[in-house]
Amino acid sequence: MLIGMSQEKLGELLGLTFQQVQKYEKGVNRIGAGRLFQVAHILGVPVGYFYEGISEPFPNHAVGSNGVSQPPGIEFLSSGDGLKLGQAFMKIKDSKIRKRVLDLVKSLGEGEETLRQ
Repeated sequence: MLIGMSQEKLGELLGLTFQQVQKYEKGVNRIGAGRLFQVAHILGVPVGYFYEGISEPFPNHAVGSNGVSQPPGIEFLSSGDGLKLGQAFMKIKDSKIRKRVLDLVKSLGEGEETLRQ
């Protein structure tokens, strides 16, 4: 969604149906390393993009509506606000500005944690 590519188009480029792409996206089916590499290449991102922010297993992660465990943040990124935030962030081309925005959001989140304690 962030780059405006439909599941149907991604499936076409991978030689799959859009239903299979949906299953990968929702975590219903596992995706192999080779296929993940293909997806990263098509989307123009490094494979590590799919693992950003992951440093350890998720002992307390959420379970999606399909009963499949999801890493933290997936539910937010799938929401309207998450999608809008991601789209706006992707429009920032200057890497220094992107880093500053990320630092700002992190600091705001840390401020929220401090207020709750």
